[in-house]
Amino acid sequence: MKLGLGKLPVSHADPFDHDNLEDPGPLHEALREAGPVVHLSRYDTYALARYQHVHAALTDWQAFQSAAGVGLSNFRYEKPWRPPSLLLEADPPQHDAPRRVLSATIGPRSLHRLRDQWAAAADDLVDRVLSHGDVIDAVPALAEAFPLRVFPDAVGIPDAGRENLLPYGDHLFNAFGPPNDLVDAGSGRIADLSAWVNAQCAREVLTPDGFGAAIWAAADRGDLTHEQAPLVVRSLLSAGVDTTVHGLSAVLYAFATNPVQWQRLREQPALARVAFDEAVRWESPVQTFFRTATTDVEIGDTVIPDGAKILMFLGAANRDPRRWGNPDRFDLSRDPSGHVGFGMGIHQCVGQHIARLEAESVLTALARRVSRIELAGPVHRHHNNTLRAWRSIPVQLHRK
Repeated sequence: MKLGLGKLPVSHADPFDHDNLEDPGPLHEALREAGPVVHLSRYDTYALARYQHVHAALTDWQAFQSAAGVGLSNFRYEKPWRPPSLLLEADPPQHDAPRRVLSATIGPRSLHRLRDQWAAAADDLVDRVLSHGDVIDAVPALAEAFPLRVFPDAVGIPDAGRENLLPYGDHLFNAFGPPNDLVDAGSGRIADLSAWVNAQCAREVLTPDGFGAAIWAAADRGDLTHEQAPLVVRSLLSAGVDTTVHGLSAVLYAFATNPVQWQRLREQPALARVAFDEAVRWESPVQTFFRTATTDVEIGDTVIPDGAKILMFLGAANRDPRRWGNPDRFDLSRDPSGHVGFGMGIHQCVGQHIARLEAESVLTALARRVSRIELAGPVHRHHNNTLRAWRSIPVQLHRK
């Protein structure tokens, strides 16, 4: 890190190289300590890593637009590789109707009918996992298995082909970064994966009682257009699985490495949602998102020019000691509300209530049956340009 461009700190680091994806902590600390804004020379972008400024950028959609893309690509000058998301990559007024419909479709009131069903599904999954032994890989056995079972059911897509959801989402989140080896690795399959996902959004494919059908019904009422309906369903399938999988992985890893906190959850099962939000703060499954300045924007002593790309480090903000006490500690006594792991403002993750209910279901089922979770071998990350992801978390589940 050095000073340049006047007093503006400059970093030549690559946030998307494998060393930083494996362990982003040192880079995050360096960016936070360098100043409110740091110029990333490799990509000619401006980095925000302190909580105050990340939160402000997330909530000021007028000055920090999403419509030019939430990845490195600038849609002002570059053609998107797929039709932009009506939720993530649109601003008012184009953003308003899809957001309103989706918020009503998957909001807390709509999820109430799924609570008992998902609790039973979690009980069944944990019983089946334990029937195969006490040592498991928590990522495929729990963190992937549960969302891939209950969420597509809730959307209303068929069973066949659900294994496509994770690689599709993995490429989607990789594509928000630079065109590196991670993007190259998924490029060969993305046309087929995209075709499959798009096919699941068609009205005739969806079950009549799911979220997808409710979105099409909203189009019939005129709440959005019939052209928008499949794109809104696609938004559910694009962002509704990978992020929850890695959030569940994060909270399971947190408990495997913090046994006192697990005992606290077992004694107070109502802390399940707090535990999930604290894990999202602590690990930040979504590490970064871009915005684009719509005008010259002043932050601290720096003026970010109109049209410049701004990289918001959500993971760095969520461990900013200016906002959080003992930020590197996973602690159920903390109030994690206000974390930016789900974003903030009008583009805040519309599916966060789904993720919380999925996590609550799994953690409650585990807490009734498992007295202790401990690591049973080396853990392995899955590198992604946007996500703080896991490939393997071997654990031993000690039965109650």
